[in-house]
Formats: sequence, structure tokens, C-alpha cells
Amino acid sequence: MPTDFDAWRTRLQRRAFLRNSAYGIGSLALAGLLDPTLQRRAGASEPEAGDPGGHWNGVIRPTHFPIKAKRVIHLCMAGGPSQFESLDHKPRLAALDGQPFPESFTRGQQLAQLQNKALIARGPFCGFQRHGESGQMISDLFPHIATIADKIAIVRSMTTEQINHDPAHAFMNSGSILKGRPSMGSWLLYGLGAETDDLPGFVVLTSAGATGLQPVSARQWSAGFLPSKFQGIQFQSKGDAVHYISSPPGVDPIAQQASIAEVNRLNGMLADDRLDSEIQTRIAQYELAFRMQTSVPELTDFSSEPKSVLDMYGVATPGDGSFASNCLMARRLAERGVRMIQLYHRAWDHHGGIERGMTLAARDVDQPCAALVKDLERRGMLDETLIVWGGEFGRTPMGQGTGRDHHILGFSIWLAGGGIKGGVTHGATDELGYRAVEDVVPVHDLHATILALCGIDGNRFTVKFQGLDVRLTGFEPANVVRGLLA
Repeated sequence: MPTDFDAWRTRLQRRAFLRNSAYGIGSLALAGLLDPTLQRRAGASEPEAGDPGGHWNGVIRPTHFPIKAKRVIHLCMAGGPSQFESLDHKPRLAALDGQPFPESFTRGQQLAQLQNKALIARGPFCGFQRHGESGQMISDLFPHIATIADKIAIVRSMTTEQINHDPAHAFMNSGSILKGRPSMGSWLLYGLGAETDDLPGFVVLTSAGATGLQPVSARQWSAGFLPSKFQGIQFQSKGDAVHYISSPPGVDPIAQQASIAEVNRLNGMLADDRLDSEIQTRIAQYELAFRMQTSVPELTDFSSEPKSVLDMYGVATPGDGSFASNCLMARRLAERGVRMIQLYHRAWDHHGGIERGMTLAARDVDQPCAALVKDLERRGMLDETLIVWGGEFGRTPMGQGTGRDHHILGFSIWLAGGGIKGGVTHGATDELGYRAVEDVVPVHDLHATILALCGIDGNRFTVKFQGLDVRLTGFEPANVVRGLLA
């Protein structure tokens, strides 16, 4: 016959079971409401993000569209290059140089640092020529990019919503100025996974020019509310590509692997006890870091690259921190299955001294950008690699001393490879280059186009966050720019 103690223990266990079951079911229901992909992923056959040694294959399976671009290389011209000295030829602006800028264009418009000041037209300081069979108009500052005129699509009608650098970078990267939103590379990695287990699926490198060094914050490659497994990993352009990747003195690989296995076992016990995606991220990143101890030194060893390739990119000293070295590194990362590669070149914020500053900046990037396109084509990779070149906004057709101010109503970018139709010019600005007036391309439409080329419908790719269906392409439906597609 049970004692009073036995009865008390039975009742306690029953209450505990019912309470914990209710909490568990409630937690599961809440998690499903907050992120519907959790239950879908739980039933999927691929390893989860936190499985030790697991390979993340993405949540978009199968893809919405055929995949044209397996990877994206985003050449970020940080600071905002002037379209009037690069890709948007304006003879009428040249003729108006030094004269008052017509007030009819600017009345009631938002300007950055020129607000309430006398506005004087500033013509381009360089010439333009037609290039290739397509006759694309490209500035004389970019003679190497001019040689790939028939391989690139120029967009002259880009617009954005943010007129200052950091929020404009955030908008170009994440489709939002709100902190905590995932960047484009994080969306791609979350949606599609990567084709490598030995390197991060999203890698960022930075370089700097002689002038116009606008800072770039790490939030531009943040995973936002997605698990931090999907954030961009910044590789150093000089020295060790990844800090602390080497084993400590006296620690051999076998001992280190045993240590990682034990740490992951303890993290696994913690993961079994609570629902926390960051625990799974921690487990996966320990494993990745261990594999990178082998893969990163091989990646950064340029000794296998022929001198002809180094010369083609304009690399004087491999790993010297230059944009040229970073472009060659981008090709090597692409070969190894990295999904998203961003190269930031900080050299384009020319409020003053634009003639010297932009000439130097163009010299930094012109040869390596063209070399990257040609090198990928020679290796049979260009058709599967999307290249996007451009800044967070453009510059004004009005002068600002010896430079140009920020401008958001019309600027230019170019794209190549990965399903892009080469040799086309899409859209146009007005005769003075103040506003995009033909086939206007907002940033969200650019994002929708990039996602579509990667096989994703940007309007259907959402994650529930704070009660909203959040997506890279914004809350309003975004349009794929069909005129750019091959």
C-alpha cells in the first residue's frame, strides 16, 4: 500500500508532466507562429544548421525558378561614384557647365548638403566613347571596363530612398534602414545554402583608395534576425585572412579536434534542453573554424596563380590589401563554392576634389573589375556567376565646390554574367541627369532581379518577424527587371 510520500510524489510527477507538456506544446505553437519555416525544416531530410558537421542546403527547396546564377559577387563602390563620370553621358549637362541649374528640376526636392544653396550645373570632367558592337557609352576613366561593354548591362535609372551613406548602404544591402534586418547575402545563404563546407557561405573583403574614404559598418553584412550562422564573415585583405585561425602554439590538430568535439557535445546537451538557434550556430561554427584552418591557407596562397593572371588583374603583390587582390580572391572564393562575395572599395565620396579623387578611384577598380569578368568567362564560370557593380547612390548634376553631393533620384550601376543580357543599356535619366524618367529601377526591384536569377521569387521569400512577413524586397510587391535578363 503506497505511503503518503509515494502518493505525494506521484501527484507531483503528474503535475510536472502536465505543466511541462503544456509549456512544450505552447512553445512549439509559438515558434511555429513566429517562424513557419521551423516546422518545415524539422521535417526536412537535410541536416539542420546546428548539426555538427551538417551542411545547410537552404529553405527554398525546390527553387521557385530555374537557377541562372549560382553565386553573386557584389562589387560595392562605397561612397557613391558619380554617374556623370562613369556610365551616364549627358552632353546637355556639359553644355550647361558653370551656369545656374534650372530651379524647375529641384524645386521642393530633398538635397543632402546643397539644401538652400545656389545650385550651379557641373558638367563631366572627362569624355565618353562608344564601345563594343553594342555601342555602350562608357567614360574614358574606365578603359578596361569599356573592353567588356558587350558583356555588361548598364542600368542608368537606379533610384534609392536614403540620401546619407550608412542608411543608404543598409537599404542597398537589406532593403530596409531598420537595424536588425538581414543583408542580401544572408538572405541568399539562408534560402539556398552554400556549395562549400570548408569556407563561410558569405564572405566580405574591404579595400581603400587614396581619397573619399567613407567608413562602412559591419552591420552591412549582418544576418539580422536570422541565426548568426548566415552573417557575412569579413576576411582581412592583408595578413591572415581570418584572425586567430591558426592553432595556438603547442596544440596539435588531433588535440584541437578532441577539444572541439567535447565543446560541441556540451553545446549539444544545452541545445537538447532549449530552443535557441544560436546554440546550433555555435556548434556549426566551431566545426567550420576547424575546417578553415586547412582551407583558408590554401585559399590565400596565390603561388599557384600564373604571373599572367596576376598581371591581368593588376596585382602587384598578392595579398597587399588592394582591390585588385580582392578581385582575384573573389574568383578563388567563387571557385570554392561561396554563395555571396562582397568587395567594398572605399574611395568614392567626392564632395570635393572629384577630378583627382575619381580618377584615382577609377584606376583602382577599372582593370581588376574587367579582369574578373574575363577570368570567370575563361574558366566557364561567368554564366553561373552574377556580378553587380555600383554604389549606394549617385552624385548630383550640380557642383559642390570641386565635387558633387549625394543623389538618390537617378544613378547608374552595371551587371554581368549569371543570366544577364550583355550589351544593353536599361533606363534613362532626364537631359541633365537629375531624375530617372525611363524604366525606373528602385532598389527593391534590383533585389527582386538578383533573387530571381538565383532561383528565388523575392515576393514569396518571407520570414515571420515581430508579427510581420519580412522579405528582402520590401512590403510592397517588387518587380523583376525583365529587360536585363538574357
